[in-house]
Amino acid sequence: MEKRKERILIVDDESSLREMLAILLEREGYQVEEAANGQIALGLIQTSDFDLIISDMKMPCLGGIGLLRKVREQEIKTPMLMITAFSSTEEAVEAMKLGAYDYITKPFKNDEIRLVIKNALERRQLEAENFQLKQQLGVRFSFQRLIGDSPAMKKLVALLERIAPSQANVLITGESGTGKELVAKALHLNSERKKSPFVPINCGAIPENLLESELFGHEKGAFTGADRKKEGLFESANQGTLFLDEIGELPMGMQVKLLRVLQEREFRRVGGTRTLPLDIRLIAATNQDLTEMIQAGAFREDLFYRLNVVSVELPPLRNRKEDIPMLIDNFYQQRTGKQHYSISKEALQILLNYDWPGNVRELENLVERCIVLGETEQLTTDILPPQISTFSKKRIDVLSEIPENFNLEKWLEDMERSLLLAALEKSGGVKKKAAELLGISFRSIRYRLDKLGVSDDSWQED
Repeated sequence: MEKRKERILIVDDESSLREMLAILLEREGYQVEEAANGQIALGLIQTSDFDLIISDMKMPCLGGIGLLRKVREQEIKTPMLMITAFSSTEEAVEAMKLGAYDYITKPFKNDEIRLVIKNALERRQLEAENFQLKQQLGVRFSFQRLIGDSPAMKKLVALLERIAPSQANVLITGESGTGKELVAKALHLNSERKKSPFVPINCGAIPENLLESELFGHEKGAFTGADRKKEGLFESANQGTLFLDEIGELPMGMQVKLLRVLQEREFRRVGGTRTLPLDIRLIAATNQDLTEMIQAGAFREDLFYRLNVVSVELPPLRNRKEDIPMLIDNFYQQRTGKQHYSISKEALQILLNYDWPGNVRELENLVERCIVLGETEQLTTDILPPQISTFSKKRIDVLSEIPENFNLEKWLEDMERSLLLAALEKSGGVKKKAAELLGISFRSIRYRLDKLGVSDDSWQED
């Protein structure tokens, strides 16, 4: 399905500036409308939905401040970005107090306004997702979205119901695709912080040199390109819950800083001198063995104990296969609105024999594939992908070939080493490219090479 274009309204009495911004934003993939003053804009806002309003401060009929007041009086939540001359920054500050998202001074650079717009839209999306969750799940989230009647799931839900109301930090462990973020959201929405933000961040998805600024924010002039103050994710999550996914990917230097924040309950923005108090609940998640990483010197033991006040281990799908029919019905209903997805006996047997390395996420993708490819409203063997339909036969072949004195740990270690070296050879010894080939992060490949003792000074970082 094609992604909906985000709609932006440009309000300015200077036609040349409106035209320039419209061309710039349409090239970025946004849908743009224009208004020559605040009065015209107000009429458009009352009849159409916009994702962002960009308004000049000084205009005839109705200026930016007046437009902002009327928009907020009507409880329209669309973020507003104000454009102002350098000499009118006091008015821009007043606009911020009235609820404007941010302001930018003329003349501005294209890259500057692109970044501010991107951040504003991302914030709106985050707020919309939080609102949707609260609307869908109500005041109390009863963990009904954690589908399953297996003993493993009943045990998990009972644990979550006990720990959700507490303020304790939680460490969620489990393989990729087991639903760690879903559990983190459930804990948040069952806590006293449910009316405050739930802010997720994937520690492995942000470049190391940007991570500190993303987490803590920065002051204007803190580094090259920091031309304005930026609020970090810790600040955004204040009074709420911060979810650090893939915590094992956090660089050692950031681990030290995170430990200090958890101990002191305060932080400073990058380049700042003022200490800001922090009131959050931290939930972390990982699919790595942190105790093994501690032994390898890749994760701080003191941080581990700060995070692991309460631990929640999510069961892999292969350990709760009795939940598969219920999960299939749930995914089918989400996509079609129909209650039950019929499964042939042969197809169900194949699904129950499969090991599901991608866990619930893999099953969800399978259901979507079957809905698209299926000619009837039944899941049958002919629409199953080859890696699933032939899995049982392959497993029998492998089991018949297991030699005596077989050592699984050594075999897995040798296989990992071979794959790492093959990827490095194919990428010309460039670790970053090798990591991309293997579908892992740069920090992960560096950790794995060190763990296996196959580091080579001749290999390049990127």
